[in-house]
Amino acid sequence: MEKEISQAVIRRMPRYYRYLGELLDEGVERISSGELSERMSVTASQIRQDLNNFGGFGQQGYGYNVSYLYEEIGKILGLNETHNIIIIGAGNLGQAIANYMKFEKLGFHTIALFDVRDDLVGTKIRGIDVHHINELDDFVKDHNIDIAALTMPKSSADDIANRLVSLGIHAIWNFAHVDLSIDATDVVVENVHLSDSLMQLSYNIVKNH
Repeated sequence: MEKEISQAVIRRMPRYYRYLGELLDEGVERISSGELSERMSVTASQIRQDLNNFGGFGQQGYGYNVSYLYEEIGKILGLNETHNIIIIGAGNLGQAIANYMKFEKLGFHTIALFDVRDDLVGTKIRGIDVHHINELDDFVKDHNIDIAALTMPKSSADDIANRLVSLGIHAIWNFAHVDLSIDATDVVVENVHLSDSLMQLSYNIVKNH
């Protein structure tokens, strides 16, 4: 039986990947858990524990081979494959995500946007077509879609999410300001509540002044 990795560990993996990428750019070939901990402000023990969940990767007295560890964490995060994304909602936020080219470098390709607005349908965002929401079912059936991003009003988010699930999509990146109610247990939902982050920031401003 495969070992269950905690979500707390998984949430830290992209940060390791980002720091290791920076080390590669600097030409660093190897690094100890102690040196990595200083850069990341995470204890060396935490780093070793996290990486041991996936097999360790380090050598006593040598540390970590930066290139190898970067590649292995990329595999753990599924970045050795490409993932097709569709965006439901072609307003400002949907367009910002479609325009963010770094996602493509990580293997996430936005292949279509969907909306109901006549002034948006038929246009292109960075060369990506905006379709009418009525075309959603046929498009999903004809293309291999891994992730659907919801950047739409919360009033219709549940309906659209369940429609996507019925079409066979198993991963939803939810920017709609609502916790989705989905009639399926094998669907992964990542909620991104931007205003929650701002409120946490606001709390910390107030607390520290």
